[in-house]
Amino acid sequence: MATITRVEIKMIDLVPKITRTDAIQSFVSQETPIVIIHDSDGAVGTGYTYTIGTGGPAVVSLLERTLAPALIGKDPTRFEQLWRDLLFQTHATAVGAITSLALAAIDTALWDLNCRKNGLPLWKAAGGVRDKMRLYTTEGGWMYFTEDELVENALAAKEKGFKGSKIKIGSEYLVQDRRRLTKVREAVGDDYEIMVDANQNYDIAQAIRAARMLDELNIAWFEEPMPADDIAAHVELARRSHVPIAVGESMYSQSQFKDYMQLGAASIVQVDVARIGGITPWLKVAHTAECFNIAVCPHFLMELHLPLICAVPNAKWLEYIPQLDGVTKSQMQVVDGHGIPSREPGLGIDWDWDVISKLELVHHDVRKAA
Repeated sequence: MATITRVEIKMIDLVPKITRTDAIQSFVSQETPIVIIHDSDGAVGTGYTYTIGTGGPAVVSLLERTLAPALIGKDPTRFEQLWRDLLFQTHATAVGAITSLALAAIDTALWDLNCRKNGLPLWKAAGGVRDKMRLYTTEGGWMYFTEDELVENALAAKEKGFKGSKIKIGSEYLVQDRRRLTKVREAVGDDYEIMVDANQNYDIAQAIRAARMLDELNIAWFEEPMPADDIAAHVELARRSHVPIAVGESMYSQSQFKDYMQLGAASIVQVDVARIGGITPWLKVAHTAECFNIAVCPHFLMELHLPLICAVPNAKWLEYIPQLDGVTKSQMQVVDGHGIPSREPGLGIDWDWDVISKLELVHHDVRKAA
């Protein structure tokens, strides 16, 4: 039986190529912890996680001091047991963002290691339902774009083959968002989807008003209308809205998703593999959503989510926001507005270690004591 002999922990900061601004924040930093797990057979698996803005060092500290040492000597093929053991080892800080993000780095590394040893790409190892997924882009819809720029960006995306665009909303006055969205709808026509994202900026009264306006413009979904911890408000909004309500990027446990689905508070779940704690819990949320006949359209991390949504039957869209282009040797393959998952064993991410070594902010090496 192979055992885990070494865990490397790195962190880099991926600076977005363009400014990313929504109704509540603007970020120019993306701290990205990376975990590399080695086993006694010589197999290696790489996983990662991220923060928008700050918080990366806290994730790295939890990995270095608590989680990585607990992996040494363990069987890497028992990733379900390892995930649960690590969760309970840190139960005093769970459910919470730091713990979930740290668990995700380890869990994705374990899946990568096992997929590589078994000679399977992740999308096949996790189910292999389809070999491509349609894309919508968020990069042309940030809050600071003018109305004319939003139109120009949406038309350019449509010309490239994208099937939809996401527009950020949450202006001071609802009429401002109406003007922005109306111009885009008139430009792209009815055969192109428009999604909107309020980034938790509304209260229930504002969200109800916004939902009526969005329905008039045939919007595909209304994302994160209110704070994610207010389930009752989302139940009320879902009851009143004809536009599907999408939630998930700010939720950190399977149980939170279960409550939303059971109460009818959302009809699209945007489970994020990093924020839920890894591939192991991500798949559980996706399959639970299938039982409720709810679509999965994950948040961010397109390079990692592509193989996952190709593995489950109820996935509908992949969000296009390039993240890893600068630190990988090959980019995600896009054909006619669809993402094509890698056929190579593992997660399908071809890391450029020379570039990563130059960007390293920290590097820890956890091994078995001599």
